[in-house]
Amino acid sequence: MSDLLAGLDEAVAELRTAWLGDGGVPPAVGELGRDRLMRVVQVLGVLGSRLDAVRAQVAAEVARESRVELGADSLAKQQGFRNPTTLIAATTGTSVGDAARLVQVGEATVPRLTFSGEAAPPRHPHVARAIADGVMPAQAAAAIIALLDRVALRAGRDEVDRAERALCAQADGLTLDQLAKVIRRAEAHLDPDGVEPREQELRANRGVRIFERDGMFHLSAVLDPETAAPVKTAIGALVSADFRAGRASAATGQGGEGGEGGDADQPHRSVPQRQADALAVLAAHYLGCAETDEPLAGATVIVRVRREDLESGDGYGLVDGIEQPVSIGTVRRMAAGGGVLPWVFGGESEILDWGREKRLFTKAQKLALIERDGGCAMCGCDPGRARVHHMRWWHRDRGRTDLENGVLLCDSCHHRIHENGWEICVDGAGVTGRVWFIPPSHVDAARRPRLGGRARFDYLAG
Repeated sequence: MSDLLAGLDEAVAELRTAWLGDGGVPPAVGELGRDRLMRVVQVLGVLGSRLDAVRAQVAAEVARESRVELGADSLAKQQGFRNPTTLIAATTGTSVGDAARLVQVGEATVPRLTFSGEAAPPRHPHVARAIADGVMPAQAAAAIIALLDRVALRAGRDEVDRAERALCAQADGLTLDQLAKVIRRAEAHLDPDGVEPREQELRANRGVRIFERDGMFHLSAVLDPETAAPVKTAIGALVSADFRAGRASAATGQGGEGGEGGDADQPHRSVPQRQADALAVLAAHYLGCAETDEPLAGATVIVRVRREDLESGDGYGLVDGIEQPVSIGTVRRMAAGGGVLPWVFGGESEILDWGREKRLFTKAQKLALIERDGGCAMCGCDPGRARVHHMRWWHRDRGRTDLENGVLLCDSCHHRIHENGWEICVDGAGVTGRVWFIPPSHVDAARRPRLGGRARFDYLAG
């Protein structure tokens, strides 16, 4: 505990230095300036993680002092609470769920005593070190610990230890949503036999509800991965084409979507509104709409699976744009359907490097880059929202339309990179290469490269 408190004191001192700078009077937040503001944000992250480490160990001790066998002598009951989580939640102003996660993290990361009274390392030492070092908040630690505990019996101690190391290394810098995606992939890797039962549970809970209220129809859908994949892909393709058409109309000065005979609100539609319109288009076409020129060409559900897993029936598959892994049985069913591509890239008839012969990347090249980048190589969004861009520009740098010069980026990250001076490089060749983003000096004076692509956002077994 003394080490944790020392780390906490260090983070507080760093915060004071970052905020005060060279002066002695604390400036208002609005007077910090961007550089100092970013430093304060970074130090607050470290401080929050180290504070979580202390809170978790204290919560674990409160739980130990409130264990059931103590009866009326339980700390929680003496303080007037049913159990330790309600005590912690009430005294710290948090939810019971958050308190339970703190206890879970504390019990997994606090040093233990053996039956003989000897000291033993924490049950999850790598997670303990990560939160103590200020690089992992309690919520991320709780998510990793929950996964490791779920798969412990099936995966074995050595594999769980490797997974803990790998997940702690990957978690730094990820949002909780991004980490959740990595954890789902990790669970499929560690416990492939559990993929199908989880999938069956999800499929049993699928459903669509439609009702009318106040003149509006309400549609609520809960879909398992197999059912959702074609729906998400088709709607995503129509929405993307809709946005491209709007940009093209604006660029040519043709008045956009709100021109003569159109809906004046069309250019201002939100993404949910465009998705609703896309769903209506799909339903109209299925019912025999005479117009068949909606831009769904190239909208393909891609299922990725290792050949040996497909042949043996063990393991799992991944569907582009769907975070939840699917079973081999689902892979086989989906591969038998229309509009689904079982992924084997680099066929003999496909040219994956075009040099200066072509300006735009081909579909085959994008599929190969999806295998390397997973989606947007910078933010990790799914492949349907990303396009292939030249790292060395076609006109300015005379860049080639080759795999080694391509990178998948969503429009937002593409603009951010070009407008703010980021650089991109790839370490290695083909689909096994790793994408690195080099920040400008105003973001990081040392310009330390940041890992991107599939290596950043997919689980990589340690």
